[in-house]
Amino acid sequence: MVAADLPIGDRVRHYRGGRRQDAVAGLAGISPDYLSQIERGLKVPSLPILYALAQELGVPTAALLSEQPPAEEEATDSAEAAVGRALLGYGPARSTTPVPASALRDRVEAAWKSWQTDGDRFTKAAEHLPDLVADVEHAVRAARAGTETAERRAVLRAAVDLYCLLRSYLRRTGRVDLATIAADRAMRAAEDADDPLRLAGAQWNMGHVLLAAGQPAEAEDLALTAAEQVAAARVPEQEKAAMGGALQLVAVVGAARRRRWWEARARLTEHAAPAAQRVPDDSNIGWTVFGPTNVALHALSIDMEAGETSEALHTADAIDTSGLPSLEREFTFGLEVAACHSQRRDDAATLLALRDLETLAPEDLARNPAARQLVLTVIRRARAMHARQAEKLAKRIGLV
Repeated sequence: MVAADLPIGDRVRHYRGGRRQDAVAGLAGISPDYLSQIERGLKVPSLPILYALAQELGVPTAALLSEQPPAEEEATDSAEAAVGRALLGYGPARSTTPVPASALRDRVEAAWKSWQTDGDRFTKAAEHLPDLVADVEHAVRAARAGTETAERRAVLRAAVDLYCLLRSYLRRTGRVDLATIAADRAMRAAEDADDPLRLAGAQWNMGHVLLAAGQPAEAEDLALTAAEQVAAARVPEQEKAAMGGALQLVAVVGAARRRRWWEARARLTEHAAPAAQRVPDDSNIGWTVFGPTNVALHALSIDMEAGETSEALHTADAIDTSGLPSLEREFTFGLEVAACHSQRRDDAATLLALRDLETLAPEDLARNPAARQLVLTVIRRARAMHARQAEKLAKRIGLV
């Protein structure tokens, strides 16, 4: 069994196993070079060639085609589906006594800490999020209908924090549609709670949803407007610097996604970096992980996306992620280093970085599309020894 999203060329290589490429190509009636191009994703075989390859490999033709199920056939018993049902209103009966705000706050904080620090965070989120979402949704409905102002605001604050966590979880599980709903609810709840810092955090989350949806210009506009709002808000200076700086980083990413490298670097240097000097790395205000190291990580990202890999790796050498309160950011750092090595066609270094990521956060490695693509690239391109090691890695993460 292979992963549903495995490309045709990688399926052919998988089923070919240890057989010689030239032997399989000859028996299928094509040249070894053509088969090599198919396996490397450079050529898409016609149906007759695909049929001939399948016959020679001893598998049905369908086994070499994508097995991705239609969206409407998504399993209804998955954690993502359970979270979606809770978010859309399936939960405790209206007459059920809601969970107090203090208990919700503790559960939401525990969920955030697990999400940011556990290598098996997807498994743990699947265990806890459906019930937590249902309880928060029920508490929000009850609080809005009640008369206790302090409890209502406390419940809404807990809801903002949870919705922001949901945005991150749902985006990484492929549900950008539900992530958008969660981000929008975070903004509405923050407004109702009259909490400017949480509103800034909700806008930061919405900016990331827009980036994930391929709307970098809209994300940049939203982030810059929100940064102006938080700068004018009457909140503690460190919190103001952290949330304003985090929003500036959204704008930095937006500019980089539009390939406006100089604008991204200027905003990073002139706006985000000065704010980071007022925020220690371990503060994690609004769960944004904003601080000097996060700013350095974004400088690395710009260089990597711009294709300036030598400069990016030089930047990476000076970054120490051990003090960050988020394993996720550490994983992203390692993934971008791996991408830089891959751009330089250093497959041994790429493989080493990927294996380090497997140790750090195996579930992220298995789920991250960019990581999966890097594994496939090593399999296709590397020397035999490294390709075999990458194939074993691909099996461990469920890619083949």
